[in-house]
Amino acid sequence: MPSDSAVHALAGAAGGAVSMALTYPLITISTRAAVESKKPEHKRESLIASVKRIIAQEGISGLFDGLESSILGIAVTNAAFYYFFEESRAVLLRRKSAGQAKLAATLSTLESILASFIAGCATSLVVNPIWVVNTNQISRASLADTSASVSTKRDPKTGETVAVKKLGFLQTVKKIYEKDGLAAFWRGVGPALILVINPIIAYTAFEQLKNYILRKRLASAASIRPVSQGITAKPATVLSDLDNFLLGAFTKLLATGTTYPYLVVKSRMQAGSAQSQKYKNTFHGLATIIKEEGFGALYNGISSKLVQSVLTAAFLFASKERFYLATKAAIRATAKAVPNQ
Repeated sequence: MPSDSAVHALAGAAGGAVSMALTYPLITISTRAAVESKKPEHKRESLIASVKRIIAQEGISGLFDGLESSILGIAVTNAAFYYFFEESRAVLLRRKSAGQAKLAATLSTLESILASFIAGCATSLVVNPIWVVNTNQISRASLADTSASVSTKRDPKTGETVAVKKLGFLQTVKKIYEKDGLAAFWRGVGPALILVINPIIAYTAFEQLKNYILRKRLASAASIRPVSQGITAKPATVLSDLDNFLLGAFTKLLATGTTYPYLVVKSRMQAGSAQSQKYKNTFHGLATIIKEEGFGALYNGISSKLVQSVLTAAFLFASKERFYLATKAAIRATAKAVPNQ
């Protein structure tokens, strides 16, 4: 029978894939905005204007470039993160409850941060190659790249020559390897490790707010329960779908708004454009962008990214719990159906 950590990993992968598919066009827009280098005097494009431009130049499919690698990436990322998080959480809870008959119910804030940090670092190292491929697929049509990884066509309305992606996931892997070698798949791993702050903020805030809400509800139920009438209604010990949705949205808004400049640097380094290859490291990238493009360039695409991150996290936290409960129920049903040997 699979461990509880493995079930959490499967549920996280499924929830992540669903939430990513629902919000993917926003990822395309924010990633392209992040990797494009613009001078301070250039006017930023609105979310609606970006959508219209991409559709006009590339069709609806342009909003879904790199979807396969993105779904693979989010599924692997969530599976790895939840597995490492639950394993770290279990170790911390066992240490906390040493000598006791039952495990402690919750982690402290510091323990949640530690578990998220371990899970985030391990996950970043494992899945960085997938996100390098995905970023290349998304950004290829918007960067001035005339390599063999793109073809061009003339837009019938404007007469402009536009780039068109023609490489799939495996083809992009081959192209990156042939051009820059194996190390290229870990481009941007520096800011990716710094961006571990993002899940630390999101998951720690989620865990602590969840614990707070449940404690309040349990205390409230205990204070108003009419014991004298013999009614012993069991108070809720899990969050509802709406609770998970709202908490996921709030905590991800907080995390993404805090860490977005590092995401811009990571996206540019992973895209592998000539412009981004001059960034020596994360902090040099930040300084270079500010010097050449202004402070505002660190927030290119943030509007679409915030909307996408908030919706993705909200759908993830809500659907992940459903997938977890469904998977556990399926495992129990299978175990009952199989006779003991």
